Amino acid sequence: MRTARSATPARRGGLRRKISALIAVLVLPLTGLVALAAPAQAATATATYAKGADWGSGFDATWTVRNTGTTTISGWTLEWDFPAGTTVTSHWDAVVTRSGNHYTARNANWNGTLAPGQSVSFGFNGAGPGSPTGCLINGQSCDGTGQPGGPGAPGTLTTGTVTTTSVQLRWGAASGDVQNYDVLRNGRVVGTTSATSFTDTGLAPATSYTYTVLARDTAGRTGPASAPLTVRTTSDGGGEPPGDAVNLGYFAEWGVYDRGYHVKDIVDSGTAEDITHINYAFGNVQNGECTIGDSYAAYDRFYSAAESVSGQADTWDTGALRGNFNQLRQLKELYPHIKVVWSFGGWTWSGGFGQAMQDPQRFAQSCYDLVNDPRWAGVFDGIDLDWEYPNACGLSCDNSGPEVFGEMMRAFRDVFGDQLVTAAITADASSGGKIDAADYAAGAQYADHLAVMTYDFFGAWAATGPTAPHSPLGSYAGIPQQGFNSQAAIDKLIARGVPPEKLLLGIGFYGRGWTGVTQSAPGGTATGAAPGTYEAGIEDYKVLAERCPPTGTIAGTAYAHCGNQWWSYDTPATIAGKMDYATGRGLGGAFFWELSGDTADGDLVSAMSAGLG
Repeated sequence: MRTARSATPARRGGLRRKISALIAVLVLPLTGLVALAAPAQAATATATYAKGADWGSGFDATWTVRNTGTTTISGWTLEWDFPAGTTVTSHWDAVVTRSGNHYTARNANWNGTLAPGQSVSFGFNGAGPGSPTGCLINGQSCDGTGQPGGPGAPGTLTTGTVTTTSVQLRWGAASGDVQNYDVLRNGRVVGTTSATSFTDTGLAPATSYTYTVLARDTAGRTGPASAPLTVRTTSDGGGEPPGDAVNLGYFAEWGVYDRGYHVKDIVDSGTAEDITHINYAFGNVQNGECTIGDSYAAYDRFYSAAESVSGQADTWDTGALRGNFNQLRQLKELYPHIKVVWSFGGWTWSGGFGQAMQDPQRFAQSCYDLVNDPRWAGVFDGIDLDWEYPNACGLSCDNSGPEVFGEMMRAFRDVFGDQLVTAAITADASSGGKIDAADYAAGAQYADHLAVMTYDFFGAWAATGPTAPHSPLGSYAGIPQQGFNSQAAIDKLIARGVPPEKLLLGIGFYGRGWTGVTQSAPGGTATGAAPGTYEAGIEDYKVLAERCPPTGTIAGTAYAHCGNQWWSYDTPATIAGKMDYATGRGLGGAFFWELSGDTADGDLVSAMSAGLG
């Protein structure tokens, strides 16, 4: 039931590069091309927009950035505005963020360097009828009009004092004839100064803003923009953490590739203020020990200043920590209430648990040594064991016996001491199902919490249906399998001796869907899995909310029938109901898979936080 995790790790090697994105403007289809203007000879970069197919409820489009200067560009930032009612719903080959109707796209880690004359394209799917306006590339007009003989770029932007409503900026002086500097916030000029510092005021608390600075000479000509710097104002409440209930989110290691989701997005979306724990997924279990999943993503990928939580670029110094681990370290410095736990296993990498549990002490010690490796000391607060499933079948089968889960948790508690020891466990409450296969109560006494995977009950692996919500809170007339709902799972675990305060209710930040469906209500027939961005039959909430909005609710969750597709997923409203159930049942909190499925403003996480109190 964990296919949301299953296919993606196997693909991680193929997600790093898309050579086809590096194409010249001349190979773009002429239909829908908007030439914002002929580039001026001295401009350093231009950007053009091309709208492709339009299917009524949405469209696809391409931006192409071209180096029209005489020196290499080492990074690019494109900004534009869409009118109200037009939005970006998904994107690829760039890191795209949104603030209201203002969009910012930054190069991916592999396509930011452009030699003179070279171009790069990235694409997106959108909804609505509007066209982009106010286009800026590296702080200058996208049409490349005239900056001949202008000053140089200002030096690196840094911050001084940051408060709830103000940001102090400093930068190095630009070369050439400089009369003053324009300071741009999210692509718009917010101040002009002759000094090399500026304080931007009137800001909102706990909000991220991206700044660039342009130098202007006495003739009014501007030079190239500084490298961008993103700054987040402090919280209005002094950074008070969420309440006592656990609100845990999984961060998928491979999300930094095609999904373009990074630790900084946790900050920019406001999610960092709403969550209490992050499970970093996944480490592997091989030859009886814990091992690294993807070392490049984990601790070697270089983060630029614009991509970084701290606003400072990584270094290549020997022994310097980079990658996700360094970003998580920076996140914890800003939000010390967040606990970060390294999760091992998952659907794809659970096969090694059975062998590892032949020597539980060696297994636990290997994991402790890796989690607490001096190279990333202080990043992790403990370990999460995601065995799918002890004494049962997932991608592979285990026959270690019902007592193995308790033995594992006891061994890890002995080794990890007062660090967090947690586990993700099955929600299969059917008669003779996976909850019945292992003694989860025996393991619960050693666990800080157990995350019950109350999602993926139904999906398009049953290609012809019947259509059914993948995460029903309770049962309903016509449910395809008894015991496949959240309440049944929680009730059975508590009845078997697991304390309710040790249990977390699971929420999927994605939907599961079928195609070839004519019936709006659940229970319809289908012809197969609906198309998805990364995998057939599954799609992120942020995409479905725009593309296929809910048409009904059943068993405490939402469903949507659009065209011949049928999807089920949770919304802020259904999450509110599920959080009411979790608090009313005395559970320890809730968790979700996974962070990148939420909207840019963190709508689902916010609903969980509000519901948990």
